[in-house]
Amino acid sequence: MATIRDVAKQAKVSVATVSRVLNKKGYVSKEAEEAVLKAIKMLDYRPNSVARTLYNKSSGMIGLVVPDITNPFFPELARAVEDVALTYGYTVVLCNTDEMVEKEKKYFEALKQKYVDGIILTTSSLSTEDYDRLELPIVALDRELGDNIPTVVSNNRQGAREATEHLIHRGCRYLAHFRGPVGVAPADERYLGFKEVAEQHEIPYKVVNADFHIDKAESAANELLTNTPLIDGVFAGSDVTAAGVMKAAHTLNFSIPDQLKVIGFDGIPLGSMLVPPLSTIEQSIYKMGALSSRLLIKQIEKKPIDAMYYDLPTKLVIRGTT
Repeated sequence: MATIRDVAKQAKVSVATVSRVLNKKGYVSKEAEEAVLKAIKMLDYRPNSVARTLYNKSSGMIGLVVPDITNPFFPELARAVEDVALTYGYTVVLCNTDEMVEKEKKYFEALKQKYVDGIILTTSSLSTEDYDRLELPIVALDRELGDNIPTVVSNNRQGAREATEHLIHRGCRYLAHFRGPVGVAPADERYLGFKEVAEQHEIPYKVVNADFHIDKAESAANELLTNTPLIDGVFAGSDVTAAGVMKAAHTLNFSIPDQLKVIGFDGIPLGSMLVPPLSTIEQSIYKMGALSSRLLIKQIEKKPIDAMYYDLPTKLVIRGTT
């Protein structure tokens, strides 16, 4: 295997000149650059990526930090981030925190040691000051972390309002909202949108916490529907949560949509596979991930960003559960 010294010898230049050509740093004459590139091709020389990373303090890698990779929403985001990153020559490192503060901190330490060029965050366990201390380009995806961090979200409150209006329009007169984690911006916004519409129409409602987990949603729905069987409409904070509610309803012999109407939020493929297919508020998941990737790469490459905050619209998708 050829070494950098072999390239220098073949091109009749110094090792330092070869290094400047490889790292695109420092002056190199046109003739010397052409000789080095010709020697690299002739010898099939492949630079030591670890050495280049240490030299440049750059790895060509992007960190994508997600709270729960088992939630189908996040693999869809990851696919979009990766697709765009690869077209610009970056690779993506996926970090799953399980919503644990210590795990998130360990990942940040590891990513910094690997000299990642930037991070896309879909978690919000730490403070804005903690993220500032990373001293890395950051984009907040599906979260809001501070005014100084570029942010890409969906219009969660408006989507929740539309979901709740849809249930009422379909004749529901006693609603329940299975919300996500308290303190997580998308969950809080969806709760507020639901609450505003239910109170505006003077519709009685219950709110239970399901944390965007199918098992917690099923358990909570079993208890709620047993104790409050008059509930006839459910707005679930995610499609995964809605699946848990539907599972509990089936166990309790609630007919969907005749006795109980259910609508979710996200628009993941899982929803169309359920029986009956799930009505949902669809997010532009792929667009969110792709936009986040482009925003981060612009920061890394010191290019201007058009805006710091992107709030993408949602869409009501009506299926069999309503």
